[in-house]
Amino acid sequence: MNRSKRIILLLCVLVLISAATFAMTRYEDHKEQIQVGGQAILEIPAEDVNTLSWSYEDESLSFHRDQDGVWRWDEDDAFPVDEDHVNDLLGWFSSLNAAFVIEDVEDYSQYGLTEPECTISFATETDSYTVSLGAFSQMDSQRYLSLDDGNAYLIAQDPMEDFQLTIRDMIQNDEAPALSDVIDMTFAGKESYSLRYEEESSKSYSSDDVYFTGKKPLDTQRVESYLGNLEDLSLTDYATYNATEEELSSFGLDDPELTVTVNYRQQDEDNTDEVFILHVSRDPEAVQEAEAAEESETGEEETEISCYLRFGDSPIIYNISQDLYDTLTKVSFNDLRHQEMFWGDFEDIASIDVTLDGSSYSLTTTKDEEETEKDSDEILWYYNGQEVETDDLRSALINLTAEDFTDDKPTGKEEISLTLHLKDENFPTVKLQLYRQDGSNCLAVVDGTPTALVKRVYMVDLMEAVNAIVLNPTAE
Repeated sequence: MNRSKRIILLLCVLVLISAATFAMTRYEDHKEQIQVGGQAILEIPAEDVNTLSWSYEDESLSFHRDQDGVWRWDEDDAFPVDEDHVNDLLGWFSSLNAAFVIEDVEDYSQYGLTEPECTISFATETDSYTVSLGAFSQMDSQRYLSLDDGNAYLIAQDPMEDFQLTIRDMIQNDEAPALSDVIDMTFAGKESYSLRYEEESSKSYSSDDVYFTGKKPLDTQRVESYLGNLEDLSLTDYATYNATEEELSSFGLDDPELTVTVNYRQQDEDNTDEVFILHVSRDPEAVQEAEAAEESETGEEETEISCYLRFGDSPIIYNISQDLYDTLTKVSFNDLRHQEMFWGDFEDIASIDVTLDGSSYSLTTTKDEEETEKDSDEILWYYNGQEVETDDLRSALINLTAEDFTDDKPTGKEEISLTLHLKDENFPTVKLQLYRQDGSNCLAVVDGTPTALVKRVYMVDLMEAVNAIVLNPTAE
């Protein structure tokens, strides 16, 4: 190799070394621009923001405050915006901190910020802001963020999930109030009657009874379970958020199948009286088609019927399931009354007269004065002067529950009759008579009134419990 070629080769090597040195210098300069964060990069109070919009995948939403300061959806002012939800989203920017700051970014694509996954824009009276959410860092899985200020930021807390929303997520849904202090409740439509809360009442032999329709007691547990179902309503699947008169008619809510009105006392400092109203209905055309198919007995499959709910005069109409419709409309007197033929406390019975197989027996109670003071309130039962166990009798009496309520008069033989003498001056006696009906059921008559069909097996258990007492040789 001659001298000139060696010089050219050396010059080439020198150029390569210089280029590498320059690149390394630039790389070192770039590394030095990565700063440890920790400081707030945005501190914008939610109450100062007047507009908010964001884009995520194919979803774009935008909102603004109107002249009254109320948040509105840009596409429809009638949409009831959940303002608390908007403020929660803006809360991200009231104190947004960066874990790392990358200054003077030359290539945003390496951070996923040229095509961000989500772009959020908001503005105050004087300033506007754009927040771009990019990719995750490979080192610590923190998200890159841009504020269009020449920097990129790594943020430890990621707002992405909170902005993965559709307009349905932004609605201010109706909510049921706490109904722990009910004054009265009225049903109108497929059921039509009222019930009232009466804590101090002489209309029942059970002190647990506090709800009455007229003079008839209702099952407190059943009524409060229904009220609990109203309280627990948490509906999000709306059919429309701004119902017109025509739409109300198509939903069957211009004339609801059932309207529930609850007057209750608000649990606050003033204990104000409030009203909660609920309307439930079904697609009237589908109902007519189903009824016509049933009458024609064509054997067609049961028609699926859409069900709807409305809170008071709210413009929002909700889709509800058939199961929820059934739960909310199961409010007849027979649904809410006591299912037991006797629902009082066994301890409130002073004596029982029984007629069984043509024979009469009497069971009586007294307190054993020789018992210790601790057990002095124990009630003992006697037959023919002998102490007897009544646990099976108690269980059999509790199990006498309605299979189906009826007012049909008995046509079969009386199987057993019990007269319960109570320690209650308003209700001195309750008389239960059970008549043969068929192989599965017997007919229960309570205080002379035909009341319900009861499973025959329960009547047999009652008869066996009585026989175990009166036929016990130690009781003779």
